Amino acid sequence: MLDTHARKYVQPIFQRSAKGLLKIGLSANQTTVISFVIGITTGVFIYFDYTVLALIALWVSGFLDAVDGTMARLTKPSPFGTVLDVTFDRVVEISVILGLAFRYPDAMWSLLLLSVSIIVAMTIFLTVGAVTEKEGIKSFYYQPGLAERTEGFLLFSAMMIFTNVLVWLTLLFLVVEIFTTAQRLLEAKRILS
Repeated sequence: MLDTHARKYVQPIFQRSAKGLLKIGLSANQTTVISFVIGITTGVFIYFDYTVLALIALWVSGFLDAVDGTMARLTKPSPFGTVLDVTFDRVVEISVILGLAFRYPDAMWSLLLLSVSIIVAMTIFLTVGAVTEKEGIKSFYYQPGLAERTEGFLLFSAMMIFTNVLVWLTLLFLVVEIFTTAQRLLEAKRILS
């Protein structure tokens, strides 16, 4: 929801950053890889109880993830870049979930349920993006929903900070993912029927 509705307010920052990174010679795909490398350290930092470093790594990774798309649109977007971007996003999320699961084993069951819900939500999101003819500014149809990347990062951040209620925050995230899945299924029925 925030990615869809708040993007216009932060896009100028992404635009300036994208132009700056292009000026120093980085490509969109190179920025995607840098974002990925920073992002996967999040789980390691969580496991070793470096919460502040985990939060910084997650949000820097997310920022660069937004900037790489802007860089691609300023130059020449590539289908392979889209594959890298979507894949690396999921691996960063997996890193967070694994870091939390190994650091707080009592919450593993709720984190497993969250993982399943993310897999189902992303399956619908990617399938609708592949089969629909609608296109947006991205290289495929981006289906909006209650839980987009920013909401996920906010919930992951809360889960890292408020570990005393980790199971409850994870279950809240699960409910948000289930709601988003239902939203996207209903929209898919509407636009593909």
